[in-house]
Formats: sequence, structure tokens, C-alpha cells
Amino acid sequence: MAGRIEDYALIGDMQTAALVCRDGTVDWLCLPRFDSHAIFAGLLGTEEHGFWRLGPAYAADAEPPTANRRRYRGDSLILESEWDTPRGTVRVTDFMPPRDGAPQLIRIVEGVTGRVPMRSALRMRFSYGRVVPWVHKHEGRTVAVAGPDSVWFDTACETYGKALTTYADFTVAPGDRIAFTISWEPSHKVPPALPEPEQSLEATEEFWRDWVDQCTYHGPYREAVVRSLITLKALTYAPTGGIVAAPTTSLPEEIGGVRNWDYRYTWLRDAAITLSSLLRTGYREEARAWREWLLRAVAGDPENLQIMYGIAGERELGEAELDWLPGYEGSAPVRVGNGAAHQLQLDVYGEVTEALHLAHMTGLSRNDYASLLQLKLIRYLEDHWDQPDEGIWEVRGPRRHFVHSKVMAWVAVDRTIKLIESGDADGPLEKWRELRDDIHRDVCEKGYDKERNTFTQSYGSKELDASLLLIPQMGFLPPDDKRVIGTIEAIQRELSTPDGFILRYPTTGEDAGVDGLEGDEGAFLACSFWMADDLAMIGRVDEARKLFERLLALRNDLGLLAEEWDPRLQRQVGNFPQAFSHVPLIDTALRLTASGAYGG
Repeated sequence: MAGRIEDYALIGDMQTAALVCRDGTVDWLCLPRFDSHAIFAGLLGTEEHGFWRLGPAYAADAEPPTANRRRYRGDSLILESEWDTPRGTVRVTDFMPPRDGAPQLIRIVEGVTGRVPMRSALRMRFSYGRVVPWVHKHEGRTVAVAGPDSVWFDTACETYGKALTTYADFTVAPGDRIAFTISWEPSHKVPPALPEPEQSLEATEEFWRDWVDQCTYHGPYREAVVRSLITLKALTYAPTGGIVAAPTTSLPEEIGGVRNWDYRYTWLRDAAITLSSLLRTGYREEARAWREWLLRAVAGDPENLQIMYGIAGERELGEAELDWLPGYEGSAPVRVGNGAAHQLQLDVYGEVTEALHLAHMTGLSRNDYASLLQLKLIRYLEDHWDQPDEGIWEVRGPRRHFVHSKVMAWVAVDRTIKLIESGDADGPLEKWRELRDDIHRDVCEKGYDKERNTFTQSYGSKELDASLLLIPQMGFLPPDDKRVIGTIEAIQRELSTPDGFILRYPTTGEDAGVDGLEGDEGAFLACSFWMADDLAMIGRVDEARKLFERLLALRNDLGLLAEEWDPRLQRQVGNFPQAFSHVPLIDTALRLTASGAYGG
């Protein structure tokens, strides 16, 4: 059975990622890319769907022991797990070296004290647990083959097969170091090179040390910020610069529910806000790579901007259900692909333009096509900003005039006007100033409830939406505007959970079903960080700091966050780890540091 979502650690090579549970089980790994089929899909099913457990041996009728301690080695993505057993202490180091050749997952077992019996149990199942590969020996190496894929298993230990699983039983004493590696290669190619685990470990540690050294943030929340930055880097697909929203699919927003989506793609919104956090903490190369990815992805058809693309810029992300997988803790269906890819979400134009504006303002080298793209996006918005859309939350109900979408359309026009005013682009300045004013007036007249002194989710609605918290952060209105303060206070009253975290929008009440889905969801962590930001902006800095530090306490022991927090079950829910949670963590830390609003 899979662990709780927060029981998992992330390791990765910036092309794919694995999730490792506290008991030493890898329950999720897609090869060779984030969006490839999983060879370990036990996270969304059972052990029959693939896993790799490495840890102390245990009785057949017992549960595998969980590690007594685990941590990342310094500021890296190298995981160290330690077990204290009656016979001694053992350490397992898990990592995926930044790729130069075949993708590898390397696990090194090290004896610390005593003599500890150990077991490796490897059950590879291709195509998300559906296909049992042909496992055989080739020149002394174990290889699993099915269709286009082959996975090579290398270790100095003796292995044996039983019940379609590859085992190794061994004992480690102090100073012993025994390595296990799996490597992927297309099945029609020659075998991958033999792994060099110790050299790879040293190179991986050096890579992360050098990367983290570029961070320009040195404030009181550095540990949380750096861990979030490492996580965002791990979610970046290095060959193209695309950034996945999360490395998983179908981890539920409600345990046992149907709100289960595939996040292994590049949402323009998520990637744009990730870019802004990276830029503000010193990472310009990642920003440049993402800008180039964006220009390639939308090339030839910028007016029909998709809300998401594949990590190499693919446009077709057809959604399907994997009915042979029961889902995480019975949360079905399990989905791959994403049918929301072709939705109309007008806010995306604002997020992309804001990201390009920030890149320009921070001195990223000029790209004439990026400026041309920005102008084309505004020409599209001229004719479409006043249309209803599916909004930031990708509702699968009827389109509406979402206030946040209109605000972000205003942002797109505003930032483009600034680009023209700087002399780095040409456009109809007066015409677009009028457009900016028209959008602003429309939102303030139709999206604002004077009686309650709050903006609303959509025109004509009485419901609220946490995305309204971005109004002051985007500069649409100043923080001291009474309408901004009224909106913040209304969201606190109506969208807060009992423990003070923020829901995205109501799923019951007058506008229940706005998203077209059954069931409920947890508190959306990004929205809670937005609330902390807004509280700081309106001068309630102590309240902002307390909320921020409560949010930090929700991270797992390794500093990782999923998409949401279930206040009833007191556990993380949703895809994991989630870029859209770690980005606002960084942003809020920067704001609180600048305001001096931190303890200690």
C-alpha cells in the first residue's frame, strides 16, 4: 500500500523524477521523461503495479520498517535514509545524477553500525503497471524489456527471481558500500554503459552545490526558500526549459474523490510564476531557457495560446483513464493527459506577459521575437478580453466572466504599454491606454459588490474566489484601496478553513458546481500564501508572518508541499510536489523579509 503523500521524498535528474517512501520504496518513476509511462506505478495502485523496495529485511507477515531518520544531503536532491535495527544501523542514499547519457536511479547501501540483513525487491511493470516485461540476463546484467523500452539493473550482489520480482538478500557491516542502479535505454539500442555510482554521487553533489551557490536570497527563511528553489529546478525539463506543474498524475484533491488530474505538463501560468521566483533569486539561465521554450511552443500560432503544452512544446495532450489502476487510496479515475489543454483562460495572457516583462526588467538579454509575441497577444486580447472563459481554476462547467481573468487581461495590456514606453517595442500606445482603462472600468463596475465591499468571483456572482487576492499584487489597485481591504477581509471570513487556511472558492452554496465536478477539495496552499502576502501589503505584517509560518509547518520533514491541505484529515493532498505551492512560498518569504516581518 502506498504511503501518505507527505511520506514521499523527491529525487530527480531534471528530465524525470522518482518518489521514495519512508520505508525505502520507490513507488513512482516514469522513464525516460516526466510524462513517459511509469515503470513503478504502485503509488496509484498496489505492489502489482510496480515498485522497488530497498531496506532492512523483515518478516514475511510484517510491514516494512520505516526509516528512523531521513534528510537531503545539504542543499541537494540526494536523499539519505537511516534505519536503526536490533542488529545495527544502515543508511541508504538515493539519487538520480543529472543526465549525461542513459537516465539512472542509483541507490547506495552503507553499513553504519553492527551487521544488518538487507533486501532489495524490484518489481518492474511497464505502461503504468499494465505490462509485465521479459526479465533476463545479458552478459551478466539483468535487463527488463517490453516493446520500445528496456531497463537495466546492475549490482554486485547476487540476485534471484521469484513471483515475477527480482530480489537480492545481503548483509552490510560498518564501512560496507553496495550500489544498485537501474538505467533506461530504448530496447533496440546497445546496452547503456555500466554505471559508476560513487563517481556519479560526487558529481551530483557538486552539481547541486554549484547551483545553489547562485541563489541571491540570504534572509531568515533561506532554508525553506532554497529547498523550494531546488524543487522547482527538479521540475524543469533540462533539454527544453519547460517546467512541469508536478511530477505526478492523479494524486487526489480529495481522498477517494474524482478530482484527479495529470500535472506532468507545462502550464503557462505555473511556469510563468516559477520564472518570476527564479529571476528574483538570481537564476537567469533558467529564465532564459523558459523564454526560449515559450517562443518555440507558441511559434506560428500565438493568438491561439494554449494554457498548457507538453514539456517539449507538444500541443496535443489527449486525456484518457487508466481503468486497471484503482487510484491512490481508491481515488479513481486515474487520468493521463489533460483535457483542459484547449480551454480558454484569458488570465494566461497576463501571466505570460508579466513574466516577459519581469525578464526584460531584470536585464535578461533582449529577444525581438519575445517582444513581437507580446504585441500579438495584446492584439488578440483587444477582441477577446470581454468574453467569458474557464478561468484560472479550469472549471469544467459553463464559461463565466471571471474577475481574475479580466484583471490579468489588464495586466497584459499594462505591461505591454510599459514595454512600448521604454522604447523597446512599437505599438498603438494611446489605443492600448484606452483599452487598459476600459478593462479596469469594466472590472470595477461589474465585478465589485458595493453592498459587501468586495470583488466577486465573476460578474453577477455573489461568491468569492481566492484569485482575487492577486488584485493588489498585480498592481490593479493599490493595497490601501478600501475595495482591496474589503476583499481580503471577505475572503478571510468566507473562504477560510477552521485552521485559517484558504479555499479556492466555495464548492457548496449559491454557485456550487461552478467547476462542473462532484466532491470537495482541501485548502489550496498557493491561496493561503497569497493571503499572507496581502496581509503584509496592507500593514498586518505580524498576522502575515504567523500565517506564513503555519504554512511552513505543513511541509513534510523534507520541506516539500503538495497542492492542497486537507483540514479534516490533517494531511497533504493533490499532486506532489507542486510548483504552484513552492513558488508563492518563495514570493511570500521575499516580501516578509523585505518588510522585516519575521521572528527571531
